[in-house]
Amino acid sequence: MISIARPNITRRLIRQGFGALALFASLSGTLVAAEPQRGGVVNVLMSSEQRILNPALRASTGVYLITSKIMEPLVDLDAKGLPQPMLATSWSTTPDGKTISFKLRQGVTWHDGKPFTSADVQFTAMEMWKKHLNYGSTLQRHLEAVDTPDAHTAVFRYSRPMPLDLLLRALPDLGYIAPRHVFEGTDILKNPANTAPIGTGPFKFVQYERGQFIIAERNPNYWKKGFPYLDRIVWRIITDKSAASAGIESGQLHVAPYSSLPLADLDRLKKDARFEVTTRGNEGNGVTNTLEFNHRRKELADIRVRRAIVHALDIDFFCKNFLYGFGKRGTGPIPTSSPEFYPQDMPQYLFDKAKAEALLDAAGYKRGADGKRFAVRLLPAPWGEDISLWATFVQQSLAGVGINVEIVRYDAAGYLTNTYKDWNFDISTGWHQYRNDPAVSTTVWYRSGSPKGSPWTNQWGWESVAIDKLIDDAASELDPKKRKALYAQFVKAVNTEVPIWMAIERQFVSVVNKSLHNHSNTTRWPSSHWADLWIER
Repeated sequence: MISIARPNITRRLIRQGFGALALFASLSGTLVAAEPQRGGVVNVLMSSEQRILNPALRASTGVYLITSKIMEPLVDLDAKGLPQPMLATSWSTTPDGKTISFKLRQGVTWHDGKPFTSADVQFTAMEMWKKHLNYGSTLQRHLEAVDTPDAHTAVFRYSRPMPLDLLLRALPDLGYIAPRHVFEGTDILKNPANTAPIGTGPFKFVQYERGQFIIAERNPNYWKKGFPYLDRIVWRIITDKSAASAGIESGQLHVAPYSSLPLADLDRLKKDARFEVTTRGNEGNGVTNTLEFNHRRKELADIRVRRAIVHALDIDFFCKNFLYGFGKRGTGPIPTSSPEFYPQDMPQYLFDKAKAEALLDAAGYKRGADGKRFAVRLLPAPWGEDISLWATFVQQSLAGVGINVEIVRYDAAGYLTNTYKDWNFDISTGWHQYRNDPAVSTTVWYRSGSPKGSPWTNQWGWESVAIDKLIDDAASELDPKKRKALYAQFVKAVNTEVPIWMAIERQFVSVVNKSLHNHSNTTRWPSSHWADLWIER
């Protein structure tokens, strides 16, 4: 157990919150509150755990769901998905795009009482984003320095142009600030504040008991006066999906975010008037089911084998029969939900078993006497029923073309370690999240050079100098039309090469008890601050 401040917050208080929620649920639809009500406890489903809770080191919805209420980014998104001030109040750029200045919010204090200053921004950007943050290390590849001319000004200096619109799209996820005085002079990756976070946000971390719950309480000194409305948020760690659904239906849980319930239950709960089952509030987090190939395995290093594997998968059939309409066949790394950058008419690999067989034969992997060609180990990410179903579907489909697939399952920490640090996999199935701009969290899956162990980055043992250049050029192009054209070239190149495959395009689904108000009101709501969230009682 890790705890700070108020160690007496235990299961008794959690049970009190559950009991109150059960009462609220029984009154759902009978109470009307015109004005926000203060106080109350919101209980949130956590379907898995990660090793750390520091969003300046780990870009992940599992981290944001918790720590976005505790720590804050420089910039967030409003209801229309447009940048809005958070710890930064304004920003500007020079004509060459190499210098971007932020004015910082004054009068903000960390939860331990220390003042927030530009020194925190400088330290976080240079020592965390640039060196350790998955996605951030690529985004900030050309960041040379952060100047601090005064306590409330941070000036980012780049060796190549950084488009301001790109940076502002990225910062809601990749712009969280950590306290310099807590991390400086320590082993950053082993600092206890990574699991007991200290932030500037509307809620203060209280307690984390592994496998059971995480608690945060109202920050009485929050810089946005009058907020937050809630007294407490409790994240309940429930890995059993049937139990999670029961928790929602019984009123023990208010929110099940990020498609964390069984698909059949989502389909059923849509008809229950007590709940909203919706993709609303997830528009900024398009999600794709992936096939990630370890190119260190000689069979998978062969482009013919990778193409054959994709051709062997009837993805339209899978979406129709297993996803209850919550998905469609993917067409590449940029989803259709991003009209600013989505390119038309890119190379595709439709279901064609005969072509898959022919490609495998041509690659020299003919069927043996037992009908098998070779065997692979497949690691499915442990979040979302769709990923588990997808892994089994891949296994069954590849058996049909002579590839034997062994599915090896780990918890979240084990999956991340084996896939992205130890490279102990042949094929991995997981999630890619598209966040507003290809350079934020998408191109990093393809560009070489990410630190070993960085989740959801290119750890495949694959490299293309030409594609690296396309990625870098697009990320530095200030002209929006030219940027879009470069991304079209990028998609054509990676769809041809198939280093990984973005197989299924969909959006996350949230289940929210209707006793909650002001929910789903931003394009990244499960990962937003929840300062304005309130509960009707």
